[in-house]
Amino acid sequence: MRKVYQYPSVLTIAGSDSGGGAGIQADLKTFSALGCYGTSAITAITIQNTLGVTGIHSIPADIVQGQIIAVMDDIRPAAIKIGMVHSTELAIAISATLKAYPDTPVIFDPVMVATSGDKLIKEDTVSVLKEILFPLMTLITPNLDEAEILTGQHITNAEEMRSAARSLLQTGCAAVLLKGGHLKGPKLFDVYISADGEEEIFESDYIDSENVHGTGCTLSSAIAAYIATGNLLSEAIAKARNYVHEAILHGKNVKTGQGHGPLNHFFDPQKLFKYEME
Repeated sequence: MRKVYQYPSVLTIAGSDSGGGAGIQADLKTFSALGCYGTSAITAITIQNTLGVTGIHSIPADIVQGQIIAVMDDIRPAAIKIGMVHSTELAIAISATLKAYPDTPVIFDPVMVATSGDKLIKEDTVSVLKEILFPLMTLITPNLDEAEILTGQHITNAEEMRSAARSLLQTGCAAVLLKGGHLKGPKLFDVYISADGEEEIFESDYIDSENVHGTGCTLSSAIAAYIATGNLLSEAIAKARNYVHEAILHGKNVKTGQGHGPLNHFFDPQKLFKYEME
């Protein structure tokens, strides 16, 4: 009898970046680079390049919902990554849809501010995200700017990061990875706290580079990809952070556009994994 295989698939629910450095484009590049099969549900189309965002066209909530269901019912992903959810309608639709698939790990990068400083979310959506989406999440991965918006706390050091992460854990998510990349220094720190009592400070060297557009998208996508290929959450985070670090390092001397360039997602691409179907 002929053996039949399948790829570990990952679904990204996020916005499109016409400049190719962040959003859906960065997510699919990351999945591919890490040996996974990428699928997508597009939440918005942005008019964007390395210099910034000049327009956002929202995809109707029923169309986003339909994309998710189409993927879930046919190419069931081993993990899901969520990025740009910029309206209340989208948050409600995504939440309602994901409740039908409670066993799939979901990583949420609550994209609110672009690398250029452009705001990517409506004011009234923040509280809705916390109330209806966060409780469904395996992990949320806000950066410092996003954590300040979500908690109302000013964050300037590692101890304040811990406090903010604990506050975010109270929203009902299973774990928080608060990224400290905006605290410039020779070392960068990310704070990980889970509802199970795990707590870890991840440390890495700072890389001086203008090419960091899409870093958050890439990290959350890499975590989802590593989960899809069989890693525990803490292992997936550690491997994903290393992948992003190397992607920044290998892309720092490359000129793409006139502003904040992308990472080098394909510095060491992996072949697609194949699992034998039972």
